[in-house]
Amino acid sequence: MTGGLLAVHAHPDDESLATGALLATWAAAGRPVTVVTATRGERGEVIGRRWAHLEGDGPALAEHREGELAAALRVLGVRDHGFLDEAVAADVRYEDSGMAWVGAGRAGAPEDVPPGAFAFAPLEEAADALARVLRSRRPQVVVTYEPGGGYGHPDHVRTHEVTRLALELAACEDDVHAPAHVVPVALWSVVGRSDLRRAQVALAGDGVLAALGATITGLTLPDPAAEQPSVAVPDDDVDLLVDVAPVRDRVLAALRAHATQVQAVRPVDGDDALVGCYALSNAVLAAVPTVEAYRYVPGSLRAEEAGVVWPAGVRPVA
Repeated sequence: MTGGLLAVHAHPDDESLATGALLATWAAAGRPVTVVTATRGERGEVIGRRWAHLEGDGPALAEHREGELAAALRVLGVRDHGFLDEAVAADVRYEDSGMAWVGAGRAGAPEDVPPGAFAFAPLEEAADALARVLRSRRPQVVVTYEPGGGYGHPDHVRTHEVTRLALELAACEDDVHAPAHVVPVALWSVVGRSDLRRAQVALAGDGVLAALGATITGLTLPDPAAEQPSVAVPDDDVDLLVDVAPVRDRVLAALRAHATQVQAVRPVDGDDALVGCYALSNAVLAAVPTVEAYRYVPGSLRAEEAGVVWPAGVRPVA
């Protein structure tokens, strides 16, 4: 399978949270989509009593989250998925590194990092594995996190670093299975600062209250005036928007598939700042925005320069 879109993520659920609308839109257009996931979420927190026994049991939680991920990808229409360590030549398994909050909306490495933590995996080893996938799939577009990993999670940051190096390696080295491949368009998942604040304000509105009903008990609202995470960029840095409304049902269903990690998933109608809401294990309400935003990686070609035609629902910022 050649051409198309390839997304690189750190854990099960990131593909739906960060790029769900792009993946669903691309797949709905009949174009090839590949998702590569670095870890299996072994050290993540678990929501709810039903699955509480999985928390702290790395192998069991990893197996369960593999199933959640498979279900989410089916809903999004993604048929091609692999874990990054499956492409490593040696017998290697990349593990969720875990995280610790180091500030408002900012994460860092925990004190008890496991031996196989992806955040500390050899950079060239992981990048070489991803480069093999790039040469095999030969995507037109690659997307991953911005340099800060969205909010500083060490696995997200490592995923960014691995992807950046893999793009270079894929472009200049052949392997026994496929020749070198230059990915013409590379994107970072971001959000415009103004759009983020508008969506956070809208979470306190009547539409969200009506959608959640009694479920809102136990959830807290974000502070729109708080320091924003690294995923929030100046509005002028946003290059590309994906309309979420046409694929909202798929995105929300994908979020629901990640039941150990995502809760309070609801559609919200009649608001121009968001089309849905959800919360993670921190019980802080978050918005499903009206658009997903992306920026070109410095040095990447623009779509028009590379001959990439965006599917309906994906539009450059004027």
